[in-house]
Amino acid sequence: MQYGILKFEEPKPDISRKILHVDMDAFYASVEIRNQPHLKDKPVVIAKHPKLTNGRGIVTTCNYIARQYGIHSAMSSMEAYKRCPHAVFIAGNYSYYREVSQQIRAIFYQYTDLVEPLSLDEAYLDVTNNKKRIKSATIIAKQIQQQIFNELQLTCSIGISYNKFIAKIASDFHKPYGLTLVSPEEAIPFLENLPIEKFYGVGRKSVPYFHEKGIKTGKDLANKTLEELENDFGKMGHSLFFKVRGIHNSAVKSSREQKSIGKETTFSQFLEFEPQVLEILKQLTDKVIKSLQSKGLQAHTITIKIRYENFETITRQMQVAIAFDENELAFEMVKSLWSNHGHLKQKIRLLGVSVSNFDDPDFELIRLNLE
Repeated sequence: MQYGILKFEEPKPDISRKILHVDMDAFYASVEIRNQPHLKDKPVVIAKHPKLTNGRGIVTTCNYIARQYGIHSAMSSMEAYKRCPHAVFIAGNYSYYREVSQQIRAIFYQYTDLVEPLSLDEAYLDVTNNKKRIKSATIIAKQIQQQIFNELQLTCSIGISYNKFIAKIASDFHKPYGLTLVSPEEAIPFLENLPIEKFYGVGRKSVPYFHEKGIKTGKDLANKTLEELENDFGKMGHSLFFKVRGIHNSAVKSSREQKSIGKETTFSQFLEFEPQVLEILKQLTDKVIKSLQSKGLQAHTITIKIRYENFETITRQMQVAIAFDENELAFEMVKSLWSNHGHLKQKIRLLGVSVSNFDDPDFELIRLNLE
């Protein structure tokens, strides 16, 4: 009983901090539209056209016009085409997107050194003690938003609060080009009014299970005891118990190590037929996703590694805006990467699959080296 009370009373929220979560609006698509202004009023999908890939391929992201047709990140490109045949499909230039991302981060560093990138298009900033000596986090957010627009002709949405969890949810509240402040006084009502699927870390496949347990909103979640949530949801339940109470004191980590979960295998008899390759890639993907799920995580990026008999090695990755933890979706992305970048002109001596860019940075992961 005494141990239970101790768990309940700690930790306490640190409401002294000023945290921003900056999320670029439809980043890849917006970069393409900026560079090709004639696309401004057209539905734009970042994926190879399905007619060029025999119907294979995954949507990385799309602009807001395309989303009106029900197209979204991680959808098959063929399904996107069926929903909007007149959409403009663009394969994407990821090295260029990285360059633009660096330009955006350079703006962040003008305000604070405490910048924690989550992916190319989003980052946390701790502006409690900032370089501009501006006391208002809202003013800083407005300045960053305006500076990105003025210098790069791109828009972003920013969530402002005293912790990372609330700031991340808030950044998605008024997209695109939104600015949402959640003060310590507003935090509990804000969280309790949210549908459970808005709590990041709660995957799409988990939502029906939450509903089965009578948890459809943050208020329903807050009414559950710590013991109930831990019994039903394990580590995630423990984390959500405190988060729905506005408690999440994880620091913005400016030198956050890139972490990944990966699996690879080397063959004594080299692979020379595509069915063999796809079967091994499926097995590797299943193992990686099982590990991802066991840690209660979701990823934004999946990578394949191919080493040929002459030791030529390539790695190719795909990033999606909506985090995933599902076998079927992950393997669709792996097949798309193989289809677009792999070949059997030489036999294959090694295959690897890994995931990274995790949506919940609270858990410590073991990095599995793919070298």
